[in-house]
Amino acid sequence: MPRAAVDPIRAAATKSLRQAAGRWLKAGREAAGLTQAELAERVGMRYYTFVSQVESGLGRVPIEMQGAWALAVGLDPAHFARTLLAYYEPELNRLLFGDAAQILPDAPRAFGT
Repeated sequence: MPRAAVDPIRAAATKSLRQAAGRWLKAGREAAGLTQAELAERVGMRYYTFVSQVESGLGRVPIEMQGAWALAVGLDPAHFARTLLAYYEPELNRLLFGDAAQILPDAPRAFGT
């Protein structure tokens, strides 16, 4: 079955949300007084460049690393994961938590939610 064409509006919204997530993650790391290299070491990554990519919006924190990442920057893992869900999967967040789902301070309203 052929893949559907990429919707440019949806792609732009996803990019914007990833960048906003990256800014939130960077602020958390900086508030914890960690460099990218120190955070990478604390969560068991070999290279700090992955942290850089996530903070710039080019990547995502993998689900299996979210708990360690949260603890490394001194945040509650449940709050951390829910916040990332709102950035990374806004529609799933809306479905799970309703229209009163967490509104992110610097994220655009995406996909009509």
